[in-house]
Amino acid sequence: MNGRSLKIVLVVSLVLNVFLVGAIVGGAYQWFAAHGAAAPVLAQQRALRFAAQTLPAGRQKAFLDSLKNARREARQYAREGREGRREVLRLLAAPQFDRAALDAALARTREADSHLRAQVEGGVADFAATLSPEERVQFADSLKLRGQWREPEPPANANRAARQASSEPSGD
Repeated sequence: MNGRSLKIVLVVSLVLNVFLVGAIVGGAYQWFAAHGAAAPVLAQQRALRFAAQTLPAGRQKAFLDSLKNARREARQYAREGREGRREVLRLLAAPQFDRAALDAALARTREADSHLRAQVEGGVADFAATLSPEERVQFADSLKLRGQWREPEPPANANRAARQASSEPSGD
């Protein structure tokens, strides 16, 4: 190889290596950014079973036991709800649409889901009855973040709109 072709090969190799290093660094950044963003979501457990996390360990265990018992007692309703949803899907996919049968299946499914929810809510209420007033406040605050009583998070620009509305002079 002469000197000119050697320089061309070195420049091409350098450009290729810079490109590869950039791709690796960019990929690593994307990977860490994606997993870093998922970590807070994992840390913020939203299921009802995490609602007693702010309470002492003994109370947490009692709450989990209460939920397990309520769900065990409502197992029949959970099964009926699953079967009802399967029936609804079967009726929707049937060649002949039978609205009356679909409405009946939806009603049965709704009733089973309602009974299941009532059992679980009863278990939560039974557990809450065992708490001190301070513990109930902690538990209620935790329920705002988890389970079916979770309050929706305000939209990202809601705070900005509220600040703007409060800073505008009133027309009085």
